[in-house]
Amino acid sequence: MQPETGTEPRPDVLDGPFSTRQLLRIDEALRLADRTTGLVFSVFVGGLDEPIREHAERLHRQLANPDRSVLIAVSPNQRQLEIVTGRYARKRVPDTYAKIAALSMVASFGGGDLAGGIIQGLDQLSRYAGKG
Repeated sequence: MQPETGTEPRPDVLDGPFSTRQLLRIDEALRLADRTTGLVFSVFVGGLDEPIREHAERLHRQLANPDRSVLIAVSPNQRQLEIVTGRYARKRVPDTYAKIAALSMVASFGGGDLAGGIIQGLDQLSRYAGKG
């Protein structure tokens, strides 16, 4: 059961690893990446089933427009990160660029900055994709 604040149930997202300020920063980074590239960026933070890559690909396929989507899937407890790009998105963000963004994200995660790593990754991926 969710704890209540006033009369409305508390959203599950507030029980996660991010403060409200961090969630707002991630949301703004997502909107900026979408707006500047014309692609659709999404972030999943939580447990990923084995095999990790296949689970991330399943999540990506469930997005509204998977061909134009980029999914960043992070499982902090498992120390796993996957970046999945759709068919059209991959032309704009090749695997090599996704790997470079992943390396910088992992460096931030290792320093204890999960939100900052995600924001940095979104910024890098959207810069690689360019204007859409």
